[in-house]
Amino acid sequence: MTEGLLIYGDTERSADLFHVLPIMIIDPFLYVEVDGRRVAVNSVIERDRILGVGGIEVLDMSALGREELLAGGMGYDEAEREIALRACRELGVTEAVVPQDFWTGVADHLRAGGVAVRADAEHFAARRRSKTAAQVAGIRKAQKAADAAMGEAARLLRDLPDGISCESVRSSMQAVARDHGCAMADDVIVARGEQAALGHESGHGPVAHGDLILIDIWPRDPVSRCFADMTRTFVAGGAAPDAELLEFWRLCKEALGVSLAAVRPGVSGRRLYDLSAEVFEAAGKLTQRTKPPGTPLMEGFNHSLGHGVGLQIHEDPSLGIAGDDLVAGDVITLEPGCYRQGYGGCRLEDLVLVTKDGAEVLTNFPYGLAP
Repeated sequence: MTEGLLIYGDTERSADLFHVLPIMIIDPFLYVEVDGRRVAVNSVIERDRILGVGGIEVLDMSALGREELLAGGMGYDEAEREIALRACRELGVTEAVVPQDFWTGVADHLRAGGVAVRADAEHFAARRRSKTAAQVAGIRKAQKAADAAMGEAARLLRDLPDGISCESVRSSMQAVARDHGCAMADDVIVARGEQAALGHESGHGPVAHGDLILIDIWPRDPVSRCFADMTRTFVAGGAAPDAELLEFWRLCKEALGVSLAAVRPGVSGRRLYDLSAEVFEAAGKLTQRTKPPGTPLMEGFNHSLGHGVGLQIHEDPSLGIAGDDLVAGDVITLEPGCYRQGYGGCRLEDLVLVTKDGAEVLTNFPYGLAP
């Protein structure tokens, strides 16, 4: 039995495939790793671009009889599944590990043809954990765009021009991100008042002096396809925060500090979460550790400490009650938050690169509530 690794898809939608072959290929194809070989099953249309990446062979679909299958009346999708099976036989793959999003139709056809297919999400997540130099560079670029966009939001919230709204702040931030060569989603969070306690509510409506504004943004570098992620909380117009928001902010800042100080390879995400949760619990706030079992937690520190960031905005490692051990090269968020329904909340989020002996904070923006 010869075990291989298979990925099937296109590089636009498959982070696992783009990780190994960082060029845009819009049509789905099979990628194989077996016996030290890395092989893309594709055509002459993409051959030179794939070979240009280096270290990857191309097994041409024509050599596997693609045109003959189509001429014989086989449909395109059916022919693609058969080509995948023939490629496995050609390369000697009799069993394979695949990502959890591997195409079901292809997997069924391979199994029917004698190839044992086994999904292993953790295996593929681990392959993307330690970022490449190009990915780190892309994340740094995206984070610079995030810092600049947050600066634009702070300016608007400080000056409060006529007609300012969550929507106009969001639009202005998107323009700044574009000026820095990055894209920003249409649903980035600019949440005012009680909206800030509603999880991923994107926020809407006019902004007034004294409003609590929570901003969470995640620009993406189009070349590396990697994200950044950051959150800050402001009081519009520079008004003095009330006592509740000031307490929320103090707890978030303390939790951010104690968790950051512990970041290093080998420490578990659960340990970092525990350190942050202890801060809130000591102040009488509920966390996922202390909430009543089997009930949703709507207030307090009601989410994990953070997550990995890279080709996906949410990826391994987890920094929560089921946290993973960190490795050098991980890029993670630390984002403690505290909320109350009907009021709002506060969240502070930094982007952090795990280094060989500690951590490097990639975010470069102040934490203060005054914009």
